[in-house]
Amino acid sequence: MMAGLEAGAEDVRVEEETFDVITAPEDLPAVRQAVDQASLTYTLAEVTMLPKNTVELQGKEAQQMMRLMEMLEDHDDIQNVYANFDIPESVMAALT
Repeated sequence: MMAGLEAGAEDVRVEEETFDVITAPEDLPAVRQAVDQASLTYTLAEVTMLPKNTVELQGKEAQQMMRLMEMLEDHDDIQNVYANFDIPESVMAALT
């Protein structure tokens, strides 16, 4: 955590079994090098889009959004899908 922050990372988020290191795109190489030098392993280091605001979806809207996301991800011409929705875990459990 400290290796990333000292190299210029903006934030480190602690998940259940992982850390998400948030940095500006131009700082990614320096942060990645600092993590490598600290002999830490990572599964993914990429520039991605993160929403600043999220929209909570419930019921039918959540179901429609999940269907749309699945269709987009399955389409051969689409490489990445980004979204700003938030579906509570209880609703997600009911959808699956």
